[in-house]
Amino acid sequence: MHPGQHLLLGIEGPELTAAERARFHKLKPAGYILFSRNIESPEQTRALTDELREFDTLDPIIAIDQEGGRVTRTKEIAPALPSAVELAAHGKFPAMADAGHLTAESLRLLGFNMNFGPVLDLDHHPGAQNALRDRCWGRDSQRVIDCAGMWNRWMRKASMRSCGKHFPAGGRALSDPHHDLPGSDATLDELLAEDVIPYTALMPELDAIMLAHVRFPNIDPESPASLSRRIVQGFLRDQLGFDKHIVLTDDLDMGAIADRYPDSTDVPAALQAGNDLAMICHRTDRAEEAAARIAEVPSMFLDDSSRRLERFRKKALRGRLGWDKTKWVKTCDKMRELRESVPTLTGESNSPVADY
Repeated sequence: MHPGQHLLLGIEGPELTAAERARFHKLKPAGYILFSRNIESPEQTRALTDELREFDTLDPIIAIDQEGGRVTRTKEIAPALPSAVELAAHGKFPAMADAGHLTAESLRLLGFNMNFGPVLDLDHHPGAQNALRDRCWGRDSQRVIDCAGMWNRWMRKASMRSCGKHFPAGGRALSDPHHDLPGSDATLDELLAEDVIPYTALMPELDAIMLAHVRFPNIDPESPASLSRRIVQGFLRDQLGFDKHIVLTDDLDMGAIADRYPDSTDVPAALQAGNDLAMICHRTDRAEEAAARIAEVPSMFLDDSSRRLERFRKKALRGRLGWDKTKWVKTCDKMRELRESVPTLTGESNSPVADY
């Protein structure tokens, strides 16, 4: 497998530049992630996702963070659905199911095939500026299973691939990993008792797992979870049994990682930890350097990962929808109706996650 196929990359704007076309043709990354900066209209977005499919013979992962609430990348072209905290407070499972299904319908029309959700973090610190305000389904693991599971189940029924995040316990962070590297003194036993229960309970209904940029020194005193072989390979894959799922880092351009791993050394560290994909969302001009670093990683760390990625792209990403303006308008109408039926809860967050 080409080294670039262990990368998932962001894009600069609403249209590909000549440099990006050349880069993607050369690297053939496994996939791409789009943000608000890439989305100007439904037709433009669909044209962009269609073009991204042209760089490889296999369908690429075309992903987005579309959780509802403030983490809605399409808010300039479609109604924003209620957030996790609003749906959980509303307490009506049919609304959660509708939110998941409408999320998938709208994204598939735009050409996406993977949504980076649901958030499975337990809300340990609801008042903290840790990037998770309004994004968690609750503090109780069973409640998270019930609510996030319903949303995820109906999203996947509409053929959208899902990704649980931020393993093992992003909700234990007290600071925002977009700015610095949070830490938690939680032990493995404490995580097993609470935080990882939603992941194990929903294992058959998740396609991928995203790792948190959080240090757990009582588990691994040296590396954050996203770059820790003890946590990714040892805990997630070997102990909990996630050996068939796609596993990827959170954005490696976040301050938690970017300030500590110069010269793209974060990328081989991520793959040697057990991740299948290293995600570079913003400083994508370093993608070729990152691919060169991957080429130096011993094959023993990449062979299983390459097989997982190829199998996933061949089997899980098939069957994109054709563009249908009438269906788009009807879907947006339904999204607006759902938004109006769920009470709005206002909260404040200074995290960049809402602005991307």
